[in-house]
Amino acid sequence: MQAIFSFLWFSLFFLTHNTNAAPKIPSKERDPTFWRAKAKEELKLTLGKKEINGVAKNVIMFLGDGMGVATVTAARIYKGQLNGNPGEETVLSFEEFPNLGLAKTYNIDRQTPDSAATATAYLCGVKGNYATLGVDPTVPRSDCIAQKGREVTSILDWSKTVGKSVGIVTTSRITHASPAALYAHTAERDWEGDADMEGVDGDCKDIAYQLIYDNADIEVLLGGGRRHFMLKNQTDPETGKIDSNKQRKDGRDLIKAWAADKDARNKFHTYVWNKEQFDNVDPRNTDYLLGLFEPSHMQYELERDKSGNGEPSLAEMTQKAIQILQKNEKGFFLFVEGARIDHAHHDTLPKKALDEVVALDAAVQMAMKLTNEMDTLIVVTADHSHVFNIAGYPYRGNNILGLVDPISEELGPMDGMPYTTLIYGNGPNYSNGNRTNLTGVDTTHKDFVFSSAVPMADETHGAEEVAIYARGPMAHLFQRTHEQNYIPHVMAYASCVGEYVTDCDRPIRSVASCPVSMITVIFVCILCSKHWMF
Repeated sequence: MQAIFSFLWFSLFFLTHNTNAAPKIPSKERDPTFWRAKAKEELKLTLGKKEINGVAKNVIMFLGDGMGVATVTAARIYKGQLNGNPGEETVLSFEEFPNLGLAKTYNIDRQTPDSAATATAYLCGVKGNYATLGVDPTVPRSDCIAQKGREVTSILDWSKTVGKSVGIVTTSRITHASPAALYAHTAERDWEGDADMEGVDGDCKDIAYQLIYDNADIEVLLGGGRRHFMLKNQTDPETGKIDSNKQRKDGRDLIKAWAADKDARNKFHTYVWNKEQFDNVDPRNTDYLLGLFEPSHMQYELERDKSGNGEPSLAEMTQKAIQILQKNEKGFFLFVEGARIDHAHHDTLPKKALDEVVALDAAVQMAMKLTNEMDTLIVVTADHSHVFNIAGYPYRGNNILGLVDPISEELGPMDGMPYTTLIYGNGPNYSNGNRTNLTGVDTTHKDFVFSSAVPMADETHGAEEVAIYARGPMAHLFQRTHEQNYIPHVMAYASCVGEYVTDCDRPIRSVASCPVSMITVIFVCILCSKHWMF
């Protein structure tokens, strides 16, 4: 009976879902010469790769929070399918960077990491304990007293010390774990505002306080998290509500404090909280920009309000930040985080997660457009992965968010019921071992919660290595499996900051120093000399 039941389920599934049995594959891929030529082209490109050994005037670090290798693969396919292609052949912009390494993500005390301790590693250069930020590994979680004198500085601090401009762009709260490691020192990542610290012993300051009062020289701050900067009785300008549990209880209006500091120093500054205000900011006459676009995290790109009352995209924020920071002749450091990849994975909402990767990809492209590879190091990486993977044997071009089309009954599920290509090892959608029949269900909807093997309130991080993609000066120093704390040391060495401030016997190369530009100069000189002769 079980065999008959399974056969019937499989037959029904095959009849109703086997729409990709003959996916449309580009005809050129059927020709072996295509693959030989493609391999030779890549080999030629690799053999011709030249290391850029000069000083990085600028450093831009992109972080895909939770963007493990499986997420990159799925996002690549998703992006390709959005453009009407099978998807597997698509390449994300940063996947074309000439240098690639892997980072080991474990915390000092955890095999599988969290975003706070990983941020301390890839921004401050030392590994830390789970949930701690900007402090050394002797500090246990939530121990305010223990953190005194145990602070560690970041690549942002090192860059600022030598006169560079600095900025932070994120789609999370600006006080969230990843961006906070750039400027805060705390034994507890959850101490984002003073309302989160009731009953804490010691004189530790919340993360929002540290940002405004201890880091007044950060030129660009763009993200979410207004609630931690507003007084407890202030009405949010967007929602018209008061968050009495999270807004400040210490009587400090941190947004006003930020503006007052800039006024006192005669600096041109702007605070914005919606897209219209943001779009009206002129980078040419802006010294400091603070943008807080949501009470909590910014919206998913799939749900983003693009009107004047809404919020800018990650690419738009990246563009504005670079335009402001690149006015500094000494260069800049910019941190850009696609934070909501992680949030979507925790809720097992892969469509939103993959779409956030595509948004990050657009931001990387924007940075590439606005900068020069000869003097700007761009690093793209992740803090950790998720228990997320791509399963089954679906046909080429099968919708990455859809159901697996089994090639045969033998390769189909034993219970005969359909299942999705994307799966989670744990998470909220668990049916006590009884799988849900997905026949007729739209698994491609942005709010469809994908199934998981182990019941959890939230899906968890994964522990495997994450990729490091790099281009620009000293990018070739990423070339094997590295400890995650190695990343800021490379960025610091490349830009001659921090412990490597004296390692600057390398030139800053620019467009004018490349061979093509020199040939152009010589050609112009010849024309000029001929003109003089006649």
